[in-house]
Amino acid sequence: MPITTCIFDAYGTLFDVNAAARLAADEPGQDALAAVWPQLARDWRLKQLQYTWLRAVANQHCDFWQVTQDGLDWAMEAAGLDDPILRERLLALYWELPAYAEVPDMLAELNSRGIQTGILSNGSSDMLSGAVDSAGLGEFITANLTVESVGVFKPHAKVYDLVEAHYGCARDEVLFVSSNGWDAAGAAGYGFQTAWVNRAGEPIDRLYAKPHHVLSDLTTIPDLT
Repeated sequence: MPITTCIFDAYGTLFDVNAAARLAADEPGQDALAAVWPQLARDWRLKQLQYTWLRAVANQHCDFWQVTQDGLDWAMEAAGLDDPILRERLLALYWELPAYAEVPDMLAELNSRGIQTGILSNGSSDMLSGAVDSAGLGEFITANLTVESVGVFKPHAKVYDLVEAHYGCARDEVLFVSSNGWDAAGAAGYGFQTAWVNRAGEPIDRLYAKPHHVLSDLTTIPDLT
């Protein structure tokens, strides 16, 4: 069936999760962070994701903001940064992550073709609303679907169920786009058409399903609909 709905993961897909550390490192007086910010950004993101998986397996769900803070605390300790003011600055910047450069034009093109565009994320409603508003994407996004309503993180099938429930579309009418290979694989196994935005050029994850498309950025997403 033709694609009627294009659903995006948020963090790392539409929004640059490395930006918080990068922007803070450029601010005056942040020499210590400037020396280690790429490591801190990688560790922060990795731990944030790992904590969602571990909590899902252990049936210990929490708000995504909690795992975001926990991941940062681990990353700061690993980088030797003991600075409560810096911690608060990094967390504040996470609410204002910029979109990748190609995102507005890509979403506008999808909308011009009559494709519904929404977000499906581990993020909380407040976090997603803040990111969408800060990046100026509100006119393009029809829904911010969050795991809050099902109480488990991706890639649980209950999360992907939210798309059908909200849009009333069949699974094969959905193009799901994520920068996380495991997320794109999970959505492919669920029955969505999927695109993995593999900005880092990583190998495909050895999982039970594979993404249908592998892209270097989001520019050509409209060509897949």
